[in-house]
Amino acid sequence: MSVPGTDAGRYGERPATRPGGGRSRAERSRREWLRGDRPRGEQIRGERLRGDRSRRAWLRDDRGQLAVEFVGITPVILATVVLLWQAALVGYTFSLAGNAADEAVRAGTVAESETRNAACERAGAEDLPAAWTAEISCTYDGGDLVKAEVNLEVPVLFPGFNIPVTVPGRASAIRES
Repeated sequence: MSVPGTDAGRYGERPATRPGGGRSRAERSRREWLRGDRPRGEQIRGERLRGDRSRRAWLRDDRGQLAVEFVGITPVILATVVLLWQAALVGYTFSLAGNAADEAVRAGTVAESETRNAACERAGAEDLPAAWTAEISCTYDGGDLVKAEVNLEVPVLFPGFNIPVTVPGRASAIRES
C-alpha cells in the first residue's frame, strides 16, 4: 500500500515516487528554470531589475507602456463624453422649445381674445421640465394669425446649471372661430 509523502513517516512506509525523482514534469522544469538551467536569452524578471541588462536596453523596455497610454488618453475620452453629452442636451433643448411653442400656439388659437396670452403661456410651460428656464410670449395681430415664441436656456452638463445661450422655438397658427 502506498501512502502519501506527508503520512509516510507516521506509518513507517515510503511515499510513492514517480519516475524522475518523484516530481512532475512541470515541477522539474520550474526548478531548472529557477536554478538557471534555462535556454540562452531567457531571463526572469529579477535579473532585469538587478541590472544584468544594459541601461539602454532597460530604457527601451515596454513594460508599463499600457498604463502610460491609458493615463494619457483618459482625459481625451472624458472630454469627448462631456462634449457629446452637452450636444445631446442642446438637441433636447431645441426639441423642448419647438414643442412648447407648438403647444402654446395651439392653446392660443382656441382661447378667447381676453385670456389668449395667459392660456398661451400656461400651455407652453405645462410640458417643460422644471430645470429648463423659459420665456414665452404670444402675439395676436388682430387678424386670424396667432404667434408664439419660446426661448429656453441651454443647461450645462445637467439641467439646473444654465449657460447664457438661448434656444428659440417659434410657431404660428390661424385662430379658430
